[in-house]
Amino acid sequence: MSAEAHTILQVLPALDTGGVERGTVEVAAAQVAAGLRAVVASAGGRLLPELSRTGASHVTLPLASKDPLVMWRNAARLAAVARAEGVAIVHARSRAPAWSARFAARRTGARFVTTYHGTYTEGFPFKRAYNAVMASGERVIAISRFIADHLIARHGTDPARVRVIPRGVDPVRFDPGCVGGDRMRRLAEAWRLPDGAPVILLPGRLTRWKGQAVLIEALARLGRADAVAVFAGDAQGREGYREELLALARARGVAARLRLPGEVADMPAAFMLADAVVSASTAPEAFGRVVVEAQAMGRPVVATAHGGAAETVEEGATGWLVPPRDPAALAARLEAVLTLDAAARLALGDRARAAVLARYTTERMCRATIAVYRELLEEPPA
Repeated sequence: MSAEAHTILQVLPALDTGGVERGTVEVAAAQVAAGLRAVVASAGGRLLPELSRTGASHVTLPLASKDPLVMWRNAARLAAVARAEGVAIVHARSRAPAWSARFAARRTGARFVTTYHGTYTEGFPFKRAYNAVMASGERVIAISRFIADHLIARHGTDPARVRVIPRGVDPVRFDPGCVGGDRMRRLAEAWRLPDGAPVILLPGRLTRWKGQAVLIEALARLGRADAVAVFAGDAQGREGYREELLALARARGVAARLRLPGEVADMPAAFMLADAVVSASTAPEAFGRVVVEAQAMGRPVVATAHGGAAETVEEGATGWLVPPRDPAALAARLEAVLTLDAAARLALGDRARAAVLARYTTERMCRATIAVYRELLEEPPA
């Protein structure tokens, strides 16, 4: 069966910033380019204008809610959307809307796909059963080998239903040759960077498991007293944690060398300002998009040795891995990175960008996702 006339409905809580949201927009654009009809259902958000530019349609529903009654009503709403739009595949990307989406798919006869984006906590009773919806798709897309192994072990998912499709970055946007000096200069001035000071960049929202405190402890151990650490990410309401980080920096004597600019719109320029990029996550990243973005920009990366980073970083060739929650090991590696000569940095950057172009581009991610849709459409329903 040809998939050319089919409609794909992606379902997620909202379209604000984040890897899930960004991936949804990217895949919607790929669906349209492949001749498919693309529909997205969410509560809306900042990425709506970008989604509209792809040619996809959007349906606004309260899909961010975890209220069981709202979720049940959302199932009926999504079923109505599926019937009205002639949806062939419902692709769920988050747990609460996935429950509604699965019911809607069953009611309408649409095929059901999920993307398993994280390890998902299980601290409350029945949480594993709640999480299991993400492993219940006729095809389950895992964003790394680490996540595939996790979902198979945790939920007993048949490996034949699992497809590993790593997240991707846009190598045109994240291209070191396309970032001009003016963009870097504006950021350097906004961040009040001293001339000649080494810059250590940790991108990611301000949340405890991203390991900002580990980098502060490492910064205090560095032999270079001029190095500046920049935490590029929004607190997203966690102002108490932000104040904790500032208090820790004062206690360690590095407050003057710490910058917390909030969300940074021009991340390619931010990477180009960095002498080292750190992913210090204390819990395993499902994939770790920041790592491959930095590699695409040819920057030296130091990441914790677990989760997706263990797949995207080739030790000594495209970056380095250190034990999680180990500021001494992180400081020692950063010392070595900051003393690399220009030739070594250039060679590392070339290898890192080549690895991203070979395995971790948006185009590759989208092509593989479209292939999953076509595979399912050509297969008779169970």
